[in-house]
Formats: sequence, C-alpha cells, structure tokens
Amino acid sequence: MTKHLVDIDEGALIAARAELGTATLNDTVNRALCRIAAPCSSRVATAFDLVAGPLLADRAETWG
Repeated sequence: MTKHLVDIDEGALIAARAELGTATLNDTVNRALCRIAAPCSSRVATAFDLVAGPLLADRAETWG
C-alpha cells in the first residue's frame, strides 16, 4: 500500500462510515474504493465474455 495526502469531506466520511460500518478512516476509504472497483471489474469481465462468446465459423469454410 502507498500513503496519500488527500482532503476528505468530513460529512461524506461520516456518511460512508455509517453505511459501511467502519471505524477508521483507512477502513472506510479502502472499503469504499473496493465497493466501487468491484462492479467495474465485473463489467470488464462481462464485456470480455460478450466479445469472446460467439462461435465463429472456420475461415476455411468462409473462403471455400
């Protein structure tokens, strides 16, 4: 992990702690980041599955 110096909105931090059930700043920020990143990873995986899914005809048959 790396350390970062950031300005954090206290109201948003309090709301995030309540929503996530976390006690520390580190836990709150890390859990919030993971919650946002997971759906992104899922969308990327779904997109790859969509592209890789169709069965394509053999090229030899296409040009035959």
